[in-house]
Amino acid sequence: MEKHLGSVCINPHEFYYWRTQRVREKMDRRRMEDQNQCKRKLRVCVATCNRADYSKLAPIMFGLKSHPDEFELEVVVLGSHLIDDYGNTFRMIEQDDFDIGSKLHTIVRGEDEAAMVESVGLALVKLPDVIQRLHPDILVVHGDRFDALALATAAALMNIRILHVEGGEVSGTIDDSIRHAISKLAHYHACCTRMAEQHLIAMCEDHSRILLAGCPSYDKLLLSHQKEDYMDIIKSWLGDNVKEHDYIVALQHPVTTDIKNSIKIYGLMLDALLSFNKTTLILFPNIDAGSKEMVRVMRKKGIEQHPNFRAVKHIPFEQFIQLVNHAGCMIGNSSCGVREAGAFGTPVINLGTRQTGRETGENVLHVRDADTHNKIYHALELQFGKRYPCSKIYGDGNAVPRILKFLSSIDLDEPLQKTFCFPPVKDPISQDIDHILETQSALAVDLGGTNLRVAIICMRGNIVRKYTQANPKTFEARMQLILKMCSDAMRDAVFLNCRILGVGVSTGGRVNPQEGVVLHSTKLIQEWSAVDLRTPISDALHLPVWVDNDGNCAALAEKKFGHGKGVENFVTVITGTGIGGGIIHQNELVHGSTFCAAELGHIMVSFDGPECSCGSRGCIESIASGMALQREAKRLHDEDLLKVDGLDMKISDPITAAHLINAARLGNSKANIVLNKASTALGMGIINILHIMNPSLVILSGVLGSYYQAPVQRTIMERALFSAQSVKVVISDLEEPALLGAASMVLDYATRRIY
Repeated sequence: MEKHLGSVCINPHEFYYWRTQRVREKMDRRRMEDQNQCKRKLRVCVATCNRADYSKLAPIMFGLKSHPDEFELEVVVLGSHLIDDYGNTFRMIEQDDFDIGSKLHTIVRGEDEAAMVESVGLALVKLPDVIQRLHPDILVVHGDRFDALALATAAALMNIRILHVEGGEVSGTIDDSIRHAISKLAHYHACCTRMAEQHLIAMCEDHSRILLAGCPSYDKLLLSHQKEDYMDIIKSWLGDNVKEHDYIVALQHPVTTDIKNSIKIYGLMLDALLSFNKTTLILFPNIDAGSKEMVRVMRKKGIEQHPNFRAVKHIPFEQFIQLVNHAGCMIGNSSCGVREAGAFGTPVINLGTRQTGRETGENVLHVRDADTHNKIYHALELQFGKRYPCSKIYGDGNAVPRILKFLSSIDLDEPLQKTFCFPPVKDPISQDIDHILETQSALAVDLGGTNLRVAIICMRGNIVRKYTQANPKTFEARMQLILKMCSDAMRDAVFLNCRILGVGVSTGGRVNPQEGVVLHSTKLIQEWSAVDLRTPISDALHLPVWVDNDGNCAALAEKKFGHGKGVENFVTVITGTGIGGGIIHQNELVHGSTFCAAELGHIMVSFDGPECSCGSRGCIESIASGMALQREAKRLHDEDLLKVDGLDMKISDPITAAHLINAARLGNSKANIVLNKASTALGMGIINILHIMNPSLVILSGVLGSYYQAPVQRTIMERALFSAQSVKVVISDLEEPALLGAASMVLDYATRRIY
């Protein structure tokens, strides 16, 4: 049997081959599309429900349309856009040359509470088919309307990412509940004000997904409010006899949580406007519950036939802002009064509670308890004809570029499930936040050449309890003691109300912090090379364990608790038995490719200097460390050159670096020569660090830090490059940098939020 493809006749074998080829080609195309997914255009669906939200969404839509290489725009229209009584405002979207992908009739007429609920339900019934067909990457919804809540609910349940525009604001009505509900469903936020941004953060939204963009309508508003043809627009709506600043714009919507009072205020407003006897442009209320009754009140008072009034269902946004800009006053409870009107300095009278929570400029006069005709009339007398300073609380005219850039930065490969940045939960045993800060603690271990120390350290850096034992000489004994001391500390932590988050270990030698392994130790700690510290401690205590070099820990301690707090680039130099330290560069600890960065004690400053413990000669440690000074003190003592009047030296006392320093302070010239040489060596080494890393701060830690601070600063001023001479050298205030640094590894990592 032959198959016919158009006018071509082929046999079954050829047909089978042809179909197989088509399937393969189709699969190849899909594979290529999957590989290039990151390069394809972002499919953005903008859904608009009414004339008000279109004024905010239209600038974004124009922006998306102007970047066809980056974005693919789909437009969905629903809600009151498609109702004749509200102006069939979908036509202005078509006039703006947007292709409407779907029109959804979702409004159940009735204009009462039940009709609003039924409208949400109807939208939820119709939206899944549209969303499934369009399958956008991002759905953009605006504001606080019940239609927008249906959109956000449907998209969230169908795993479509949502960008919510103008979330985080407070208006004072049921709109707040709807707006915040949409924010909780949305994955991304483009808010208008700093306060709205803070509200979203307080609602536990991820700060990295919040864009402080400004109001999109301001982009068009600030560009077009100075149009020269504004009088033509005013006359086209209000007649030839009207003058600039000599008419009123009125727009009052129902408050769905207090419909009866809304209708009363609306009637009082109309009475006050009739008495005030000025030309008034009045817009019909929105479709919320109570709007039908408000229209009845307007018609009962004959507003549509009154010569002073022009009642309209819709005005294009570009013309509306001209009318608001040049009005003598705006009255009602529309958000336009507290937002857009402020940009012009137009006087506004806000009636009732619908906008009392919003940020406003000084142009707004609130009449919250608008219970009498006289009160509203008096407000008209106070406001009409005034001009106020222009306010840009809600935007600077650059919202759309920010939003487009934000959309472009969205990574579609990141998890769709949104997460919330909840604040730390208080401990049930206390309602005091200080107690919470105290109870979250770390177990810090410091392995020194002489002693083994363990401490419980809280979030504030206070040592709650410290344990000290002599450091055993063998590996087995040392590990047993570490585990015993840590176990004892864990047991005590329970009674001290300290919740241990993890264990941080500071040790001498070269450490691989990624694996928690001591690679090579100093000569001060025997049997301490190629030692895995993380595994046995973690297995025994069932806690995460961090391990690092003692010099790096000192730098971390300064970064969290000391002079390095808030400093992006600094160096910590430990001046004790040996010389060590750590480098913080761009807020991160520098480890190096083989974890031997910041071996500051082994910077060579002399070709023919003393032999160093590392096997080289002329290292800083061989000249300026405590061991080096002790060696020189013994040499001078043996040569009987250390004595000086006032120096108290007992025959039984061992000679230390302290004797050398005291002798120099008492005028011993030989001791002074030794210390000057040591100070210069340390200063030269630090200058080398300054010229390589260019830190803004040098912190001297250890027992010799206070002595070296002044001469090192002087050496830098004398010998460093001019650009490095301003670097400050300070003395550490921390008493236990190694323990605090070990604790900071735990406290910084274990409490870091990952979203």
